[in-house]
Amino acid sequence: MLEAAQRVSAADRLWAAQRDREPIAPLTESLPDIDVVDAYEIQLINIRRQLAGGARVYGHKVGLSSLVMQRMMGVDEPDYGHLLDTMVLSEDTPIEAGAYCYPRIEVEIGYVLGASLPGEGCTEADVLAATEYIVPSIELIDSRITDWRIGLADTIADNASSAGVLLGAARVSPRDLDPADIEAVLYSDGTSDGMSCSTSGATEIARGNTNAVLGDPTTAVAWLARKVASFGVKLEAGHVILPGSCTRAVDARPGDTFRAEFAGLGSVTARFE
Repeated sequence: MLEAAQRVSAADRLWAAQRDREPIAPLTESLPDIDVVDAYEIQLINIRRQLAGGARVYGHKVGLSSLVMQRMMGVDEPDYGHLLDTMVLSEDTPIEAGAYCYPRIEVEIGYVLGASLPGEGCTEADVLAATEYIVPSIELIDSRITDWRIGLADTIADNASSAGVLLGAARVSPRDLDPADIEAVLYSDGTSDGMSCSTSGATEIARGNTNAVLGDPTTAVAWLARKVASFGVKLEAGHVILPGSCTRAVDARPGDTFRAEFAGLGSVTARFE
């Protein structure tokens, strides 16, 4: 457990790393006593700074939502970060890759809440009842830690490595499409990764199913509602919730164009310059 001054100092370092795009050494190396509670408090220090500067909460994201990643980190539950309105990206506007340290993308569906979720005791049924629609999404992740050398406390303190969210145009009720069984394919134009383009002008680079997210991404959203309640936070109507990626993360470089296609849900495109 860290002292309050150590938490503030760690938050200051992450804040400067993001502002200046100069990654720092892992907090888990410089602060060997850091724990998960410390890490969430460090995350909140910088979120509060941004809210004080005029940003607003757009939603939340769940990380470490696959059993493989949890085993790698030595944990038995996911983690989470905040999505702010300043992190919202558009399909119509190229993303400046140089504005981030180590940008990567992840493919996932998004839950848009039409009603607020209960906290303690929130169930998958509560999530489905409160979800107005699900959407195709690409999450932009980034690490302010050098070379992604992250432990659990590093990624939590760094807002669960979140950097941006991009939603596609489709809107589908979870009553019309099972969120737990949606096939997803990620395509790239191949301009910077050395891959040759297919005849359609794009190459498949990743494929997955939403059931890779804890068996059902709705389970991840219910977990999140219960988890944030312990910090006095509620998932509110209008919030966008990203439950976790159903494919591996992919590096993004200037000139890359990615398109994620979801069976029955449509697609979403991210362009980098």
